[in-house]
Amino acid sequence: MNTSITVIQQDAAFGPGAASDLLVGARLVRVYDGDPVPSVDDVAGGLVVLGGGVGVHEQDAAAWLAPVRDLMAGALAAEAPVLAIGLGAQLLAQAGGGHVQVDAPPGLECGPVQLFWRRGALEDPVLAAVVSETERTMLAVACHRDAVAELPPTAQWLASSELYPFQAFRIGSGLGLQFQPEATAELVERWTADLDEDEREAQRAAFAESREGIEQHGVAILTAFVESVARDTMPA
Repeated sequence: MNTSITVIQQDAAFGPGAASDLLVGARLVRVYDGDPVPSVDDVAGGLVVLGGGVGVHEQDAAAWLAPVRDLMAGALAAEAPVLAIGLGAQLLAQAGGGHVQVDAPPGLECGPVQLFWRRGALEDPVLAAVVSETERTMLAVACHRDAVAELPPTAQWLASSELYPFQAFRIGSGLGLQFQPEATAELVERWTADLDEDEREAQRAAFAESREGIEQHGVAILTAFVESVARDTMPA
């Protein structure tokens, strides 16, 4: 599917994954590898900001963090479609005036997690593709220690997990997902590489057991975002 979407990749281990086929033709900006952060005008056709292993406050290690956050703030002001995942979602929360907590007290959330959708997700232009009155939970993959501790004042809270409340939220044209809808077996291998051997094998086995459903729902969310961008940018 050709698209005018720009994808910001912040970490070699956090690529487009399950979204790769959907984003054929998209511009991939590898900020971790020195690509410059684009301007707001350059992302009017839609913006995806992927995750990463650094924290939102690690500006010394990742000089692109503040520019990417500012880019998302500008995209929201311009009402450009934004999908922010993992670290991207944390930056989106900051861009809207929220707060991200480093090493949040619940601890590491890594592997398959049960999501609990709130009523607002039923009417969300993207999430409604996987949420209904009879489907108010979903298995997904998460991998993070930091977390959004306070949503922006204008944000709509859309989903939680047992450990972390703010798994999905919307700020105007921007959708933030703390979980990883792009998860694939290859990406899970990368994300769990630093865990001890027993935990790593447990997480990989848990993903393999639920892989079909996790990937199906993740791709449905990603497809819904791409389709929503196509509708929004279609000439009248």
